[in-house]
Amino acid sequence: MGVGLKTYGDALDFLYARTTGVWRLGLDRVEGFLRVLGDPHRRVPTIHVAGTNGKGSVCATLEAVLRAKGLRVAKYTSPHLVDFRERFLIDGVPVSPERIVTFIDRYTPEVERLGATFFEATTAMAFEFFAEAQVDVAVIETGLGGRLDATNVVAPLVAGVTTIGIDHVEYLGGTREEIAVEKAGIFKPDTPAVIGEPEAEIRALLTRLAHERGATPVRTVYDEGGPSAVTVGPSGTSFDLPAFGRRLRTPLLGVHQAENAAVALTMLAALPEHFRPSQGEVEAGLDLVRLPGRFQRVGRYIFDVAHNPDGAGVLARTLAAVRPPGPVVAVVSVLADKDWRGILRELQPVVDHVILTNAPTAPSSRAWDITEPLAYARLLGISAELIRDFDRALVRGSEEGVTVVITGSFHTVGDAMARLEVSPTAG
Repeated sequence: MGVGLKTYGDALDFLYARTTGVWRLGLDRVEGFLRVLGDPHRRVPTIHVAGTNGKGSVCATLEAVLRAKGLRVAKYTSPHLVDFRERFLIDGVPVSPERIVTFIDRYTPEVERLGATFFEATTAMAFEFFAEAQVDVAVIETGLGGRLDATNVVAPLVAGVTTIGIDHVEYLGGTREEIAVEKAGIFKPDTPAVIGEPEAEIRALLTRLAHERGATPVRTVYDEGGPSAVTVGPSGTSFDLPAFGRRLRTPLLGVHQAENAAVALTMLAALPEHFRPSQGEVEAGLDLVRLPGRFQRVGRYIFDVAHNPDGAGVLARTLAAVRPPGPVVAVVSVLADKDWRGILRELQPVVDHVILTNAPTAPSSRAWDITEPLAYARLLGISAELIRDFDRALVRGSEEGVTVVITGSFHTVGDAMARLEVSPTAG
């Protein structure tokens, strides 16, 4: 029996109340909830993607190519930028608000009984929606880590790990080796595994872990040659890949996007024949790839979620390659538990001015104290100022910059998109 939720806003308020700011990793609660739902995750063929950076790009590429093949494709990603419904896409269309209200109203007692977290409830909801829609395949992105992530209930057609960086150290460990062990937890016996890590030592570790878990075949993108002859232009990234006889292009910008595309294409090649796209379908699908909030250009604005130093480094290299008109002003807000020093160091060579601010939707428990980042930015020689009010910071950015880069957390990019009336699917 439901609890009488009336509106989409009521439903989201209930779900967000399950967010404590602390991740509770483990599969018991989500498996218990899925049993109540009739185990919908077992009725949907899935593709599973983990990694510190690049997951979103790989998922977007998988989705686009499989849709170009004519399949009905679902995609589950997190977090969202503007609207919660971005997390659940079926053939590119968000699930309706009414369906979300109905689900949360009906299953609130079970969520409370099991003590399910926000992400666990949301993950179970995704599988229910996808099974109900009878999709041909669902692309599933991990939330945090892999081994104990709520999405790791699936028995996928193929599992892929993109890159390993330092992030979420309080949950995953403080070294790349420790984090690799957690990410490799998505590899399953007798299931293809794809590894996109470019650094040889970590790649070898992931390969060994995949074999230990019984994955087969195990394919490592860089041991197979990886992308080469990469060129980045204003409208996309072109590259060669040994398995393909002709040059490939993704509309996503940056050398790293050739790497991400190579991971996705290797995963697609490892699928069972019924799901495997032809070369023509690959090329058609690549043309259709869109990824909100990752070097997404809309007019003078560039929206890029760069919430760790690796992500900021990728942003910096892409700015250097594309060379947008200057002056380039960055509006930056980072959560306090992230390595904002590393982020600022990466941005220093490629921006003319930085405006430090607070994203309105950032949890108060994780909001950074901007005075210390301001002092650090100036120590690095960055022209920087502090504007606590987010709306004023955006105005100031547009006054000072010909190009305005909005970056940091998902909250930062999403809040800016909402205020500037930019759809996450625009551009």
